[in-house]
Amino acid sequence: MKIDCQSFLFRIAAKEILLLPSYKGSTLRGGFGNAFRRVVCALRKNECDDCILKEKCVYSYVFETPPPSDTKMMRKYKAAPHPFIIEPPPEKRRGYSPGSEITFGLTLIGRAVDYLPYFIYTFDELGKIGLGKGKGKFELRDVSCEGEKIYDSRTKTLGSFPTSTLSLPMSPPAPGGRGLGGEGSTTLYSSVLTIHFLTPTRILYDGDLTLDLEFHVLVRNLLRRLSLLYYFHCNGDPSGWDFKGMIEKAKEVKVKKRNLRWYDWERYSARQETRVNMGGVVGEITFEGNIGPFMSLLNAGEALHVGKGTGFGLGRYKIQDSKFNIQE
Repeated sequence: MKIDCQSFLFRIAAKEILLLPSYKGSTLRGGFGNAFRRVVCALRKNECDDCILKEKCVYSYVFETPPPSDTKMMRKYKAAPHPFIIEPPPEKRRGYSPGSEITFGLTLIGRAVDYLPYFIYTFDELGKIGLGKGKGKFELRDVSCEGEKIYDSRTKTLGSFPTSTLSLPMSPPAPGGRGLGGEGSTTLYSSVLTIHFLTPTRILYDGDLTLDLEFHVLVRNLLRRLSLLYYFHCNGDPSGWDFKGMIEKAKEVKVKKRNLRWYDWERYSARQETRVNMGGVVGEITFEGNIGPFMSLLNAGEALHVGKGTGFGLGRYKIQDSKFNIQE
């Protein structure tokens, strides 16, 4: 089971004074959405729900992401997980003078990787529209992938780039077992693993946001997000995944140390014409137990985030420390 994806680094430079919030995820995503609709929407409709083109439209697929009419999953939901993640810069700086540069990340998932030219063109157009308070103008200077420049604003040409592949587990290890590499592989029993949540992370359990995070709750959320991304954007079928078995195995992993706190953050929703609470947990948590069989799942989440609001850059974490005891 594999998910194709790729991460890109966008570099922009202010042409006028830019006034941005300390957390820039909502501003970048909101500005991108508005400019993207201008660029690709054929009928200029306010809503996609009743649009005859919604199942063939690039904007609808990328930004609204409706489940196909013949979907076998999420039939009761209006939207599937978005196939993109905007990772704002970690700096809290709010004012940028002309010439100042800002870099931010963009991760595209599955079929959305083919739409990179739309994202580049849209951010270039957004620079002409303006961003943040006062709609300050900027220019998109270049886009890089894995340290190599693939787009330069001077030439307006897009070069080739590789696609990364993330492997996903289908089931927990067999009793006594071998869960990481299949038949004949070495089993890794992890004694300690620390995760640092870098941006507010909104993880649901029993319908509520949780602060007292347990390992099985993290695994549940990762399984849900990754299986839906796999199904809707990678043409995969997660019906063979042993969700119950993996969750039961995850319950054996315990919290060794928890240093999490709630981070309050709000964004303004133009659609709802109100401010929306988007707070979540940040900080570190250390787990102890047989974590080895879940490492591919955790590594995939490190690249693709976890929880709600990932399109804004929420749910980003880094695996900081892991110590393995190896048993053949």
